[in-house]
Amino acid sequence: MGCDTVMQSSSSRRARQSAIRIFAQEYMDASLPEEGAGEFDPSFVVTKLGAKINRALVAGVIDRIERREGESGPNYSGVLRDPSGTHRFSVAAFQPELHADIEELLHRFDSGDRFLMMLVGRARWFESEDGGVFTSFRAEEFCVVDTQRYTNWLVETADATLRRLDAYEASIESDLTPSALQSSGVPMDLVDGLILARGHYGEFDTENYRVGVLQGLSMALSNNVVIEPSAAVESPQPTLDDSPMPSVTDSEPKPQSEPSGDVGEVILETIRLKDEGAGVDYDTLVHAAIMAGHSREVAEDAIDHLRDVDGSIIEPRFSFFQLLPE
Repeated sequence: MGCDTVMQSSSSRRARQSAIRIFAQEYMDASLPEEGAGEFDPSFVVTKLGAKINRALVAGVIDRIERREGESGPNYSGVLRDPSGTHRFSVAAFQPELHADIEELLHRFDSGDRFLMMLVGRARWFESEDGGVFTSFRAEEFCVVDTQRYTNWLVETADATLRRLDAYEASIESDLTPSALQSSGVPMDLVDGLILARGHYGEFDTENYRVGVLQGLSMALSNNVVIEPSAAVESPQPTLDDSPMPSVTDSEPKPQSEPSGDVGEVILETIRLKDEGAGVDYDTLVHAAIMAGHSREVAEDAIDHLRDVDGSIIEPRFSFFQLLPE
């Protein structure tokens, strides 16, 4: 699928729901779904900054693609990594028009290729029994992009995020009514989302989102902006001029010189310690294995083996794992 088609599709839907540019951190933090009132009314995921996400235009380096066989045919899941975190996406069995394209990308990924990808996706969420909300996208269009197009997306997404940050700050001292928010300088298209977000999330520190904007702009401009470490930043961010395609391992922790313990036991013990009922996410398990001295490839193979061969762990939803119930 051509990249121009993806970009045009994100704009041509404005009569329906436009594809909002958003960094992964803001979307991952969202926990407020809004269901459409009628059968054909759109549903949204509302972020802390008041973005109402029905569709989004996201981009990043490909971190994972998998195919799974189901009763209705193959389905696919994947992960894109931008400077602030990861976007999870899926291609369903009932989307056969996308299967040839995603198979091509899967083949490239399995051969060791890593590339930048842009995707228009519809917001999806899963609510666990304890009330936790986990977000992802169902892909509608996607394509491989070059660094220039990714740079443009980074700048546009940083600009959109700053606009939401400014609107949120303007709303802090305002009454949560449409007229009061507009009088405080909140753009009309953000008023409804901010009323919902403020009522659900309350006030919070926006520093992580501002750091994400700086990370994105630093990568886009290929400069040496130094970002002070915070809860969301543990290592310097790469720049696009380091290589034609950013490496997915640039920011990974360095393993010990010698592995400590069996990688399978590391993963099982991590799930035992960290699973509070909703499962433990894939990245946490890989991180634990790397910190124990194992490579990322060994960790990924071990997760697959424990799930598909040994059967000691299950994946009740995409990228979250639990021990097999006894």
